[in-house]
Amino acid sequence: MAWLEACPRMDGSVVARLAADVGVILSGRRGYDAAREQADQRDELTAEAYGGAWEGIEIVLTHRPAELADDSAVTAWNVDVAEAVRRAQRLAAGRDVQIISADIARQALEHGLVDELLVFSAPVMLGDGTRAFEVPGGRLVEWELVGPIPGAEEALGRIYRPR
Repeated sequence: MAWLEACPRMDGSVVARLAADVGVILSGRRGYDAAREQADQRDELTAEAYGGAWEGIEIVLTHRPAELADDSAVTAWNVDVAEAVRRAQRLAAGRDVQIISADIARQALEHGLVDELLVFSAPVMLGDGTRAFEVPGGRLVEWELVGPIPGAEEALGRIYRPR
């Protein structure tokens, strides 16, 4: 996540407002493991969600939930994406469920479970990682621009909804 350092910084009040909307974060096991491995290399921006401004429930989807039993900061589930989103929505109690895993986001898109996409642009090109949406043989997913994320215009923050 060190590439985030290249992003224009958002005002703390904008970060706090974005964080306040999120009740549950769904993340994947690869991202969880990478974050743990790189913990000593991460700064205040990347050490915690929203630079520490977020409070809520983090769910890690994994086929081996028992391996995460000692980490009280997360809850591990071994369920499919549709069930995870259903449960997370209940836990979020009217707030947003945010997906911070490219593979989980891809699966949620395939099931029609994504109703909004927040996009931030950074002046970097990554040569590794999981594609956010990869479907062999291709598939078009159309989005409409709702508008900029207020206060995040410099970071090219945009909101999209499915068409």
